[in-house]
Order: sequence, then structure tokens, then C-alpha cells
Amino acid sequence: MRTFIEQSLARIAEALKKREVSSAELVEHALSRHERHGARLSAYKHIDEPAARNAARLADDMLASGAGGPLCGIPVSVKDLYGVEGMPTFAGTARRLPPSWETDAWLVRRLRDQGAVFVGKTHTVELAFGAVGINPHWGTPRNPWDATEARIPGGSSCGAAVSLWEGSALVALGSDTGGSIRIPASMTGTVGHKLTYGRWPATGVVPLSTSLDSVGGLTRTVEDTAYFFGAVDPAWGDANALLRHLPTLVTGSPRIAVPKCDIWTDCQTDIADVLERALDELSTHGWRRQVVDGSLLDEAKSFYMSAGIAGVECRAFLERELPGWLEILHPTVGSRIGVAPALDSERYTEAIAERERLMGRVEELFEETDLLVLPTATITPPLVSDLVDVDRYAQVNVKALLPTCPVNLLGLCAITLPVGLDQSGMPVGLQLVARAGRDETLLSAALAVERALGSAKDRLGRPPCLVP
Repeated sequence: MRTFIEQSLARIAEALKKREVSSAELVEHALSRHERHGARLSAYKHIDEPAARNAARLADDMLASGAGGPLCGIPVSVKDLYGVEGMPTFAGTARRLPPSWETDAWLVRRLRDQGAVFVGKTHTVELAFGAVGINPHWGTPRNPWDATEARIPGGSSCGAAVSLWEGSALVALGSDTGGSIRIPASMTGTVGHKLTYGRWPATGVVPLSTSLDSVGGLTRTVEDTAYFFGAVDPAWGDANALLRHLPTLVTGSPRIAVPKCDIWTDCQTDIADVLERALDELSTHGWRRQVVDGSLLDEAKSFYMSAGIAGVECRAFLERELPGWLEILHPTVGSRIGVAPALDSERYTEAIAERERLMGRVEELFEETDLLVLPTATITPPLVSDLVDVDRYAQVNVKALLPTCPVNLLGLCAITLPVGLDQSGMPVGLQLVARAGRDETLLSAALAVERALGSAKDRLGRPPCLVP
């Protein structure tokens, strides 16, 4: 089963439909992986083994009758911002949210209707308001690439990527406001796709920022991400059709551009070296690289950090929907939300107007190319113990956000995929960025990159925490 479960999502789904393996067997193996590694990796806030086993039996019934969608029988983990029928929602806070947040979110319902199996709720940073991955209330998932000391997994979808390496899930649902899918994917050596804003509804997901939030997933490979996207996206609904279509979108000699910007300049040297080698490898496969002006990205990241749009919108949500919650938040989160101005303030109105102005300049980035390439994380994931100091935590949180937040601020789509290990043996993610609405083109390019360079298994090996 271990060899089988390491195959692609498409191949596993095909085997389930052909009855070569049952969902019950697949889910039992996933639960056994959690039993073996769960205590050390701490990916989950809540896991429901009886419900997962029951859902697997229902999935097998669907498959036997010829029903079920592309993800029928597939074990899925869910970030604890999403409503899931029958499971509590804490959104990383110290208190359980009201029952209205325990009904299926749009994306959860989309998967449930296909027959997917929900294993449990993964840890998130409190209210998703942080890129580091630490949660003082419920514990911090362990980055599996350091077997000696506990390092951050990245956030805010901190348990999502860890659940993939644990083997308890083949798809992990997350959300991305400033990088919260891509950052943990990069820091743990998985794949994370930040969809174009609004492509999929965020209905039923506890919001951080209604202006910036995107829902989506993390997977083990780009191919799996493409399969997941095709299975869910209303424009497709056919995962295999999308996989057949993607290679036709990026052909010939693909063009990528390296923006001249602080994101590259400030990148840790050993991480930049890994990325440069990956780009050099791509050039041997016919990819053409050029340099373009990336000053708009620098403006966007500076504005994201100073404007405080997410803090304003989160505070407004708490005051409207969860009165009393602001007072119970940990200082690393509560102190930032508590000082945010009101939704009707002049500062917020001006921030939204300035964001619109910056978004209006996006074509500056794509005048000579269709895809930008950036680091996803510019620092090695630090030790959890090094971030007890609030000031140090704040510094790392900002550094973690800077390479990814411009994508959200400018309304673009992006994906990160692993391309190597830094000098500390930690994963390095390559971030591809495309115009809004070009998710298929983005996935096509990322799939071509993965097929040229190899997947995480090829380039990284296995995380030390999982080596017998």
C-alpha cells in the first residue's frame, strides 16, 4: 500500500474506480500513517477516524454503483477555518466557534458530493493571521525536514502540508490571504496553488480578509494539483480532461521572466543558488529566461504590509460575527487586529483606493512575458524555540510574507513547487506567477516545469522525520 499510495492522484482515482483497491483500504492506510507519525508531527487539531471509515464505506458503495466524482474515496485534510459537517471549528482560536460554522463550506461540499473522505481538521494560525505557522493555543505542527529540532512549517495553513507528508491525506485544503497556502508548501516541500481571487467561493470559510482570501489546496505534486483543480473547478469538473488539455497551453520555447526586485535581492544566498540552478536546468529544456522590471512588486509588498487591509476586515468580522473573540486572541495576533482601524475609516477607504490603483498597473509586469518567477520563501524555516520572543516572531512573520503577498495584493494567481534543498537541508520552493484568470496557463507551465525537473520525491527525497 505504501508504494501504491505514492502514485499520482489520477492513478489512485483510476484504481479506485476499477476496484483494484477500495477506499476503505486507502483510508485505513492513511489513518495508520497518522497513528504512526501524528504525535510527533502534530498536523491535526481534530481527527475523526470513525467518520472517515464510514465515509470510505459510502465512497466504496458509490464506486460500486458507478457513481462518484474524480475524488471519490480520496482522503482529504481540511484547514480548521472551513466548516465541515460533524466537526468542530476553532479557526485556531482558544474557543469553539458557534454551530453556524460547522456546516459544509462550498469547497467541502463540492468534495463531499464527489465522495471524498474527510480525515480531520488541520492546525491553522489563529484566524489565519500569520505566516509563521505557530499556534500558542493548540501547538505548532512540526516541519518534517528536521528530525533533530522543531522548525516552523510556515503558515497559516500550517498543518495542511504536514498532513500530506504524514500520509494521512492526499489533498489538503487551505486558504491564502498573503501566502498562507504557498508559504507552508514551500517550507515543507509540497505544492501550493493560490487561485485567482474569486475563482472559487470562500463561502463557509472563516474569513481573514474578504478582499484578499482565496481558497484552494496543497498536494504532493503539480500533477496532483492539476487533477484536484480539474475535479473541483466548475468550468471543468473533469480532472482527466484538464490534464489532457494543459500540455497544449505551454508549447515551444516557454518564456519566463525574473523580476528585478527586492524579493530576489533579499533572498538568502543558498536559497537563491538553488533557484538559479533550477532555472539553469530549465534553460537546457528550452525555457527562455529574461529579466523584467519588478518595481511594482516591491510597491505592492510594501503597501500590503503598511495598509493593514486584512486587519481591518478581520476586526470588522469579529465585531459583527464573534463578539468577545478579540479579547481571547493571543497577543501575536490580537495586538495587530486590535489596533486596526474601523471598516468605515478614511484610512481603510484610502487603502482600498490605492490597491485599485496598483492593480491597474499589473500589465507593467507582463508586457514581455506570461509568467514571472520568484522565490516563495527567502529564509530557512527557523526553530520554533527561536520565535518565543514577540519581536523576533514579528520579524520572521514579515520576512515570510514578503515574497508572496504582492500576488494577493495585485489580484494575481501563483503556484509554488519544490526544486531543491538549502544548506540546512530544508526545502526551497519556486514560485510561478500569472495574470488574474490564467490559472490553467499557470498550471500548464508548472506541470511542464515538474516534468522537466522532477517532483519533490525526485529532487528532495524523503523528510528525515519519516525515514525509518
